[in-house]
Amino acid sequence: MRRLALFIVVFVVAGGIWLVSAFNDQTLPAAPVTVVIPPGISVASVAARLYDAHVIANPLALRILSKFRGADRDIGSGRYVFSAHQSLPEVLDTLRKGGAPLSVRVTIPEGFTAKQIAARLSASGIADEQALDNEFTHATFDVDGVHVVGLEGLLFPDTYDFTVGMSPQRIARVLTHEFAAKLPKNASQDAKKLGMTLDQALIVASIVEREARVEHDRPLIASVIYNRLREKMPLQVDATVEYALPAYKSALSLADLHVDSPYNTYEHQGLPPGPISNPGLPSIMAALHPAKTEYLYYVAKGDGTHAFATTLAQHNANVAKYEK
Repeated sequence: MRRLALFIVVFVVAGGIWLVSAFNDQTLPAAPVTVVIPPGISVASVAARLYDAHVIANPLALRILSKFRGADRDIGSGRYVFSAHQSLPEVLDTLRKGGAPLSVRVTIPEGFTAKQIAARLSASGIADEQALDNEFTHATFDVDGVHVVGLEGLLFPDTYDFTVGMSPQRIARVLTHEFAAKLPKNASQDAKKLGMTLDQALIVASIVEREARVEHDRPLIASVIYNRLREKMPLQVDATVEYALPAYKSALSLADLHVDSPYNTYEHQGLPPGPISNPGLPSIMAALHPAKTEYLYYVAKGDGTHAFATTLAQHNANVAKYEK
């Protein structure tokens, strides 16, 4: 009987020492760690997830501490950031305070490039920017039977509710699915009436999106693009040069206009090899239904609108008037 009592005492003492050691252990995490806790999982599952992420060294100790403190039901879903070298009680305190929301509403403006979209989603804590950029650059999509590599022009601008931790592949599917859903049903036929394939019309739409500031100008700018293509004139669109540069510039230099890139429509005739932005529906509609004009030129007035011209002399007069 004495041996059993002694064994129990030793067991309790050893267990107490182990718990104190586990509670005070601050070897982990070695660096700040972000962990996503999904809704509806048990404390045991939370402990296992933190163990796998190298936040804690002993899942059982966290379960015991949580039970002892009555925190079993205080741990909710969310995105948690654990500082380096937290003790087990500090880890539990972080969990009880609650994490950042898992669902984040993000607005993607019309005309954003794929890189800008990746940066915005990353800044919202949804996914890694480099991983998103890689997915947007290398993923494939069929546009009216044309196998397109890269999703520029196909990431539909809108407001979305994303889940923190979504994979780049899933995010790309959400954005391209919305594009496919919003694309007019007769888009392919409308493009053919213009002598274009659908993917070419989307390139035009992406240019219109970057150039136009008011609704009225969209179909007019589209008409200039098509008219210059028919006349075999270089498009000479500043927005295509901006896309070709490694970083955005509000004002282009003369040297910029000679940048070596297939997207430089000052140096290369015809459309650029792909979209230069992700256009919204108004710009897509303008590209599919351009105004019927003889305009070959336009210049910004400085108030968001443009002055259009049919001859170079008229255009030069507009430039002299509005670019003082």
